Amino acid sequence: MTKNFFSTIKNFFLSKITIGILILLLLAVGGYFLFHHSTKYQFITVTSGPITESVSLTGNTTPSQSVSLAFGASGIVSNTYSDLGKRVQAGQVLAELDTSDLIAQLHQAQADVDTEQAKLDGLNAGASSEDIAVSQAAVDKANQDLANMYTSIGDTSRDAYAKANDAVRTQLNLFFNNGETTPSLAYTTADSQSQVKAELGRASATVALNKWQTELTNIDESNTGLETLLSDELSYLATTLNLLNSTGTTLQNSNSLSAASLAAYKMDISTGVSEVNIATSNLNNISQNISSQKLTVSQLEAQLDLKKAPALPTDIAAQQAQVEQATASVQSIQAKLQNSEIITPIGGTVTQFDAKIGQFASTVTPLVSVMSDSGYEVDGGVSEIDIGKVTVGDTVSMTLDAFPGETFTGSVFYIAPAETDTGGVISYLIKISFDKPDARLKSGLTANIDIQTKYKPSVLILPQYAILQNDQGTFVETLVNNKIVQNPVTLGIQDETGNVEVVSGVTEGEQVLNIGLKS
Repeated sequence: MTKNFFSTIKNFFLSKITIGILILLLLAVGGYFLFHHSTKYQFITVTSGPITESVSLTGNTTPSQSVSLAFGASGIVSNTYSDLGKRVQAGQVLAELDTSDLIAQLHQAQADVDTEQAKLDGLNAGASSEDIAVSQAAVDKANQDLANMYTSIGDTSRDAYAKANDAVRTQLNLFFNNGETTPSLAYTTADSQSQVKAELGRASATVALNKWQTELTNIDESNTGLETLLSDELSYLATTLNLLNSTGTTLQNSNSLSAASLAAYKMDISTGVSEVNIATSNLNNISQNISSQKLTVSQLEAQLDLKKAPALPTDIAAQQAQVEQATASVQSIQAKLQNSEIITPIGGTVTQFDAKIGQFASTVTPLVSVMSDSGYEVDGGVSEIDIGKVTVGDTVSMTLDAFPGETFTGSVFYIAPAETDTGGVISYLIKISFDKPDARLKSGLTANIDIQTKYKPSVLILPQYAILQNDQGTFVETLVNNKIVQNPVTLGIQDETGNVEVVSGVTEGEQVLNIGLKS
């Protein structure tokens, strides 16, 4: 019985079924230990190649050159020669102040120079009796010509008065009620300011015309009196012209006149302005001719005096000083005339034009701005954390929101030495030039900027997530004999994609553990 029992047991273990079951059990136990008691590792290979460090920011396109311009002197704007959106050339006069007084002063000052120089020349040269006689004759003729000019003032003045009187009391007759006493506009206008100016101007014109008529009735025939009359008349004409201009402005906003009446009123204004301009021109011509002739007389008389008198060295020195003083006066007036013009120093497009004829302009308010055609640049603010990385000449790539899908290149050409404090946030202004001009660019476009601050063509590279940083330093992990070993490394620059330069601690081709996010 015992023998049969062992035989049965032996047959059981040697059977195919039993052997299969044992093999499955062994595989199961081995698989368990293989898959549950070993660790899988992910490795990253150290590579070599180029790496670029960059600084990213946003900015805006600005003109490469733009200027805001104001008058160098205060005064009334008399002429404008451009407008908003117009293209202008460098050196072009864009607006000017009323310089009639300065021009007269300049003529006088230039004549003074000529007179003083003539005296100096006479002192140096001396003169013969024949020369003196010729000079005397020239003085006499010049004085006679001047006297004839004064004689013509009366007729020209009366004609000017007639034109001004017609402009006010005939052409504007229907514009005002009670024009000679308490003027009020005979129609309604939405421009109350112009209405007040027109009504006050009509009253002022009445006073001016009455004074003018009195002066013509009691005309002073002396040269001084006639010159005073000329000056007064030009003032009266200016008052009349101001009235016409302000009255014309009320028509632009009139809401009570028919189209036919409005056209007729505008024609009356135009006629009046034409009459006043003609009268002003006639009086100015006489005034300028008299000034010129007086200068001629002064010069000739000075020459005659110099010819008659012998010159002493002290006289010559004193006269030389007079010439220099007169010349300085000319230069001073010329400077004032230059300050009475707005002249653009650059060519481009007018982006602001607030100069209006008749307005008072001061030196503190820019009236005109010009943006150059020389191209655009990009302004941006770099944080104080990154400003130490940026240097002039750094290569820049940019994308503009206005041109999606396009990349523009340029370089840094300016870094501000001082900070900009915006709400407690410190940044530093940089300016970037475009490598190529582009006619599509406009001012104020948003630019997304990448500045290449450092570039290394061949370095050892690992991704940031393969680097371990802790209080002990910076490391990579390697597997040695199935054990994790931390190796210290020295890092260099990092690019925007997360790659880091490894200066030391690894070799090309070496595999390090992928440790995931940095600790």
